[in-house]
Amino acid sequence: MRKEKQLLLDEIKGNFEDFDSFVIFNYLGLTANAVGQFRRQVSLLGGNLEMVRKRVLIKAAENIGIKLDLEALPGHIGIVFAGNDPIETAKVVFKFKEENATKTLDVLGGRFDGKMYNGGDVEKLSKLPSKDEMRAQLLSVFEAPLSQTLSVMEAIVTSVVYCLDNKSKQEDAESNSLTEV
Repeated sequence: MRKEKQLLLDEIKGNFEDFDSFVIFNYLGLTANAVGQFRRQVSLLGGNLEMVRKRVLIKAAENIGIKLDLEALPGHIGIVFAGNDPIETAKVVFKFKEENATKTLDVLGGRFDGKMYNGGDVEKLSKLPSKDEMRAQLLSVFEAPLSQTLSVMEAIVTSVVYCLDNKSKQEDAESNSLTEV
């Protein structure tokens, strides 16, 4: 193997070792500006975008125990190595796909938490709520009963205050009517 290809193989292999999750896609007709913008979006999440040769990708994957099929990888291949949040990275890939022409990028599959998924499954994963959204939903589930309990207690205290206020007004009215007679 030539020295350049070996360096590329080592780089891709290193990315596979550094990043547990990735999304593989094929692309056609992407401009350099679009790829640069895509790369920036991925890097903001701590990930990495690589455009690679299929055979180098397959060899690098085999070196770390991931089986990829050459026939399942048509066209030019790119791979997004997911950084801090793999689901957010998948969302960025599909958002980029929507913002650009739908035929320029096609998600072939990905790997999340050590398991391989096809393109449809990756799209389903990308539509899941983010961690922050799920945390907010969970907090609202915990908060709802507490706020209802607080409303009931507040209503009880308020009704007691209204009763006492009405009683004092009634006594004042009775005492005023007795003094007038």
